[in-house]
Formats: sequence, structure tokens, C-alpha cells
Amino acid sequence: MITLKQIQAKLIEALKQSGMSQTALAKELNIRQQTVSHYLNGDIMPALDTFANLCAVLDIDPADILCIDEYAKN
Repeated sequence: MITLKQIQAKLIEALKQSGMSQTALAKELNIRQQTVSHYLNGDIMPALDTFANLCAVLDIDPADILCIDEYAKN
């Protein structure tokens, strides 16, 4: 089973790998920095359209963030 903690960790890692700040990501997504912080803390999950844009901005595969490969292996 995929957990919110796993998704949270993947989001944090993707942001680190991108070299972007939370503020820069928020600006790209046209959302508040606090909202990005909530995503990274696992308090809330982005809406589907925001998630798609987040993946595009960070240039990451949504399946990676959602741990699809890890789930398929189990």
C-alpha cells in the first residue's frame, strides 16, 4: 500500500533535485508558498490539476511521485 508519507518524501526529494525553492515553485504554480509547504509536510495533497503542473514544473514522472513502481513490485 502506498502511503502519504512515501508521496511526501518523493515530493521533498523532487524539489531538492530541481534546485527550486518553495517560493519559486509556488510562483510557477500560481499558488501560495504556504500551500507548497503544506504539500511537503503531508498536511494536504495537491488537486489533480495542480499535481500535474507540479510534475511538469519539476520535470518528474507522476508515477515516480505516486510510488507506482514500488507498488507494482509488491
